[in-house]
Amino acid sequence: MGGAILRGCLTGGEIRPEQVYVTDPDQDKLKKLREELGISPCQDIRELTRKADLIFVGVKPGSFDQVLPEMAEWMTSDKLIVSMAAGISISYISRFLGEDIPVIRIMPNTPAMVGEGMTAVCRNVKVTEEAFSRAFHILESIGRACEVEEEQIHTVIGVSGSSPAYTYMYIDALAKAAEAGGLSREDSLLFAAQAVLGAAKMVLETGIDPEQLRINVCSPGGTTIEAVKKLQENGFEEKVMEGFRAAEEKSRQMEKQ
Repeated sequence: MGGAILRGCLTGGEIRPEQVYVTDPDQDKLKKLREELGISPCQDIRELTRKADLIFVGVKPGSFDQVLPEMAEWMTSDKLIVSMAAGISISYISRFLGEDIPVIRIMPNTPAMVGEGMTAVCRNVKVTEEAFSRAFHILESIGRACEVEEEQIHTVIGVSGSSPAYTYMYIDALAKAAEAGGLSREDSLLFAAQAVLGAAKMVLETGIDPEQLRINVCSPGGTTIEAVKKLQENGFEEKVMEGFRAAEEKSRQMEKQ
């Protein structure tokens, strides 16, 4: 995800590669990024924190106890930290770095890798409008972004952060059914994925409620309404909502832990 954000902000052209500092325990990865993107590699987290003014932290939640103390020495109130880890609250970060440090918490999703991400953004009171606008603009370079209250992050994880996985399951199921009907795997995936992409754009660009869009497609006595009836009989919508709630609850548990 950190790599997707990095490539997104460089693609926009407003940030030059030499202005971007990156560190990673994997030195081979750093070398490849420097060769591919022209970024400035840093020896460690301390060096990066000292040099950078807007810092994206793209590590696993379990690494924060190690990473934050290393950053604390060089963090000042004129720097901004952006965290993308599930279960790591703004208050948790502030306990390590200080209450006067501006912190933004985001919840992106993997379609950011193709410029179609959806990112929730929340902040503490120390983040200025200018700093927030700068970070928000970077996040818009990888798709869409929306500011929410931090408490809503758990809901965002269920509806957006984790939901690409549910959607892949749906696309795969459609493709497998099409294969059984005689289409090649390649064509099956093309038909299924493009249908999902098109349906999503209809929701975003027409402003019509999804339920009404479904009704519009379901001609009486036709094929679509027959499929919809079968899905409803099997509790399709309820099962999707159960999956959403499971992701949401897991996020709450992670933050408590």
